[in-house]
Amino acid sequence: MNPTRTSTNLEPPPHVKVQRLWNRLFWAGLAVVLYWASFGTEISPQKLLSGLERSWLFIAGNPERPGSGFFPPNFSRLGEYLNEMVITIKMAVWGTALAFLVAVPLSILASRNTTPHHLLYQLTRRVLDLFRGLNEFVLALIFVAAVGLGPFPGILALAVYTAGILGKLFSEAIEVVDPGQLDAVRASGASGLQVFTHGVWPQVLPTVISMTLYRFESNVRSATVLGLVGAGGIGLYVTESIRSFDFKSASTILLVIILSVVLVDYLSSKVRERLT
Repeated sequence: MNPTRTSTNLEPPPHVKVQRLWNRLFWAGLAVVLYWASFGTEISPQKLLSGLERSWLFIAGNPERPGSGFFPPNFSRLGEYLNEMVITIKMAVWGTALAFLVAVPLSILASRNTTPHHLLYQLTRRVLDLFRGLNEFVLALIFVAAVGLGPFPGILALAVYTAGILGKLFSEAIEVVDPGQLDAVRASGASGLQVFTHGVWPQVLPTVISMTLYRFESNVRSATVLGLVGAGGIGLYVTESIRSFDFKSASTILLVIILSVVLVDYLSSKVRERLT
């Protein structure tokens, strides 16, 4: 007796076919966008490869020009650079702290499940868009014109830009909290503020801590260049050394910046591990 053969349907279900089609369309669309974006941007691998040798001579020094290049670094003003780097970190601390104080209430108003009115939701969202739509450099120029040179305009620039980013991130975290926990708090007769403090805030706190520390790390990096426009910090020394062709001092400053950023990133990650 011959065994009965059963035909196996190897055709994927319709939803899989649709998903595959969307995937192909996505990658095809991405290729089209990249091709379109290549016009006018002067992307040239040939220029990059031909310029690598010139870049290396600029950094390491040209043998035909004694004393050129970034090495060895000049440590004669190291103490001064370290002091300016500390000021730069202080700018990032204050910029992040002020941004946090602004971002928390704005994020509540910018979340659909916590804002009291749809119009207020839309208005707050646009305010956050405005805050992060302006680059720190542009904001620093505005605040330098308003309050003068020094670290203070840099702090204000970091605070405004970071408030826009944190406000958006916090609001997105608030919108995906577990509604069951909120209903349980409301059922106990809690007020709106108590619903937020006992139902929403405990759920979003790990995200809030993580995102705030991450933005602090980013603000340290951003603050190092705000001095280029007179907004305080070590960036002013970078500008002075490069404009005067004192590349060996610039090398020292860059080493201070890199080591400081690495140290801040390491300490921030340790704090994040403890708190989240």
